[in-house]
This record gives sequence, C-alpha cells and structure tokens, in this order.
Amino acid sequence: MTQNPTPTAADGNAPTPGTVFTVQRIYLKDASLEMPNAPGILLEQSAPQVDVQMDIGNENEKVADAIFEVVVRVTVTARIKDKVLFLVEAKQAGIFEVRGLPAEQFDPVLGIVCPGIVYPYLRANVADLVGRTGLPSIHLAEINFEALYRQRLEQNARTQSPIIVPPGSNIRQ
Repeated sequence: MTQNPTPTAADGNAPTPGTVFTVQRIYLKDASLEMPNAPGILLEQSAPQVDVQMDIGNENEKVADAIFEVVVRVTVTARIKDKVLFLVEAKQAGIFEVRGLPAEQFDPVLGIVCPGIVYPYLRANVADLVGRTGLPSIHLAEINFEALYRQRLEQNARTQSPIIVPPGSNIRQ
C-alpha cells in the first residue's frame, strides 16, 4: 500500500498553526435582465446565438483584517439574427476569512478556491433568472479556476515583462 507523503512546513504546503479559511457569506451582489426586443422577438423561430463573458474580480477587496470579498461576474447575451433576445449581467460574491496562510498560497486561495465556491451560486442564479423569462434556462459550463488562474498569471507575466531594446535601435515615441 502506497502512502502519500503528508505536506510539511518545510515543503511550504502545510497550513501553519492558526490557519483559518472560512466562508462568511455568499450573496448575489447584482443582477439584471433585459429583454429589449420582447415581445416581438419571442415569435422568432430561429435558435439564439449565446455569448458568455466571465470575469473574476482581480481586485479581491479586503473588507476588514483577514476578511476578503471575491466577486465572479458574468454577462450572457443571446441574439437572434442581429437582435438581442436577452442580456443577463450578474455578480455573485463571497466574503471569506483567510489568515495564517503562507504567502505563496494566499493569491491561489483567493483566485482559485474562493471563485470555485462562489461560482455554483452564480450558475444557479443565472439559470433561475433566464428561466423566469419563460425561455429555456441557460446552464453555464463548469469552469476550471486553477487553469484560469494560471492563464491569468502567464498573461500578466507577458504584459509586465520589460521590453529590451538593443543598443542603436531607432525607436520613435
């Protein structure tokens, strides 16, 4: 039988004594639904094209000492031909107490773990909101927040890397 090694403080992966991670509250921060072309567009027989835009708040707001708000935003736009069938914008938030984590684990917890906790509530609220229009519900896809977090880190590294200009280059400003 193989045993997985237990993380130790030397690995930098073990929680330190006094580590706290608590969900204080999950709440719907904002939601709106617009159907600007109703009722006429409801008579259309074409299937709508659905566009989903997702954003995880980069500004994880510090609410108090060791208390943070994490917000996941979504905009769902459904169109039939060139007309908007509906537009849903929603922000789902969570308040988390995070203390005693090693520094290298802090950002991943706020960027991966917290959005992963908040997102299912956002999915349910969007499905409910669209379902209340009389249209079939929209079920947002599952999201791999770890992959999204790593992609964001890579993108930030590319945009923050300094531009090295070889000597003698002719650069206009």
